[in-house]
Amino acid sequence: MDGDGTAMANKRTLWGVGSSRALRGHWALIELGLEYRSERIQSRSGETETPAYRRLNPRGKIPVLEDGPLVLSESAAIVTYLAETYGNGHLIPAGGAARARYFEWISFISMEIDATALYVLRRHEALAHIYGDAPAANAAARGYFDRMITAAARDIEDGREYLLGPEFSGADILMTTCLDWAVSYGIRVPEPWLAYLARATARPAHARAVAANEVP
Repeated sequence: MDGDGTAMANKRTLWGVGSSRALRGHWALIELGLEYRSERIQSRSGETETPAYRRLNPRGKIPVLEDGPLVLSESAAIVTYLAETYGNGHLIPAGGAARARYFEWISFISMEIDATALYVLRRHEALAHIYGDAPAANAAARGYFDRMITAAARDIEDGREYLLGPEFSGADILMTTCLDWAVSYGIRVPEPWLAYLARATARPAHARAVAANEVP
């Protein structure tokens, strides 16, 4: 808990459940022991299209974090903000090369793994009835994911526990949700990443975040 009790919980709200990206916000909040209120709205449910929500986030996406007067979207930004503001050294390094590596990893995960590969499959396989089937794009996305995740596996073959070493970080939250996502789509994940995934998902905060992210 963050020590501010119910008053702070009433000021801190995470909007969104039911997606890998929403899970990231729940996980970061729980890892940091922060009280918060969960607004359990979902994508493509109509709940993100209401005038009230569009005032909060005109793009109509989840997740969104409200922390006092701050309204913040984009899961990588939410995780990083929470780590920098409340982490006291947990979830993000304070400086130096480790901090640079943190930003390198979240950039790689967000762009090369999530947006360029997995989200293509999300749209054109899982949601083909909405966005249209695109077999060539799907095949390219699967091939690209394989190349990127195989190349990145070299960075964890030294036996490190997490991406930055022994300390769990926000970058691990992003990578774990992407690897889970890939496994659910039947994508081959190299063995070093499967072992890493098992370590990350064994954290107690992960199980609590999964429960918090469940669709009502």
